[in-house]
Amino acid sequence: MNGSPMDKYTMTQMNEHVWMIRDEHNDTCYLIAGSDKAMLVDTMSGYVNVREAAESVTDKPLTVVNTHGHGDHVFGNLWFREAWLHPDDLPMINEMLSEPEVQDIMKANGVSGSDFTFHPARGGDLFDLGGLTAEVIELPGHTPGGICVLLREDRMLFTGDSINRHLWMQLDGCLSLREYGEKLDAVMWVKEKADWILHGHASGMEPISLLDDMRRGVAEIVAGETGNDIDYNWFGGVCLQHPYAENSVIVYDTKLQK
Repeated sequence: MNGSPMDKYTMTQMNEHVWMIRDEHNDTCYLIAGSDKAMLVDTMSGYVNVREAAESVTDKPLTVVNTHGHGDHVFGNLWFREAWLHPDDLPMINEMLSEPEVQDIMKANGVSGSDFTFHPARGGDLFDLGGLTAEVIELPGHTPGGICVLLREDRMLFTGDSINRHLWMQLDGCLSLREYGEKLDAVMWVKEKADWILHGHASGMEPISLLDDMRRGVAEIVAGETGNDIDYNWFGGVCLQHPYAENSVIVYDTKLQK
């Protein structure tokens, strides 16, 4: 999150209705433009004025939906103040907003935590954008309140960090991989409704088969098939990473898998 957004960004049109907005930190969000309304799926880290970016493409009223409560997906809400989020991720949002550094940034932009409104987004919720329907699908795992957004007509699934090529499952608040596998099983029906996955740190569209690949990788860890796993160094210490497909890993902590 940045009080003076200076980062360059790219906007890539994915099809007639959808644009990927990507900043210099490999964060992405997505603009969906219907005939009546538009939607932003996530807002990145706050280094880019995503409202300005979206309004360069469409003049339709904008709705923001956050796939989960991590800062690299919600801090760009600074430019909107109002969004839809699963209630189970509100505690982490409130904790982040109370941090002194974030307080200083908000103060520099003339806002406070009380200026942000989060409406509850739950599985089955529908957003009519005019000729396009966006459906909320719950997929907790990376966070307790993780959601995906299915753009029905274009058969696209926007997954945030719930499904991606470099999944972090070592963080406080992550479900165990056994629990996450069960949540994945519950959404496998979406393979009949979507052809493409657009995740929160992508450079393009991924085939829906990534969902199967990830489910297999989770099952391997749960079954103890981890002989090829290696150390993964991150700002919280050292854990493990499990390769499950080409250029794809699941990062996890054995202490969280009990």
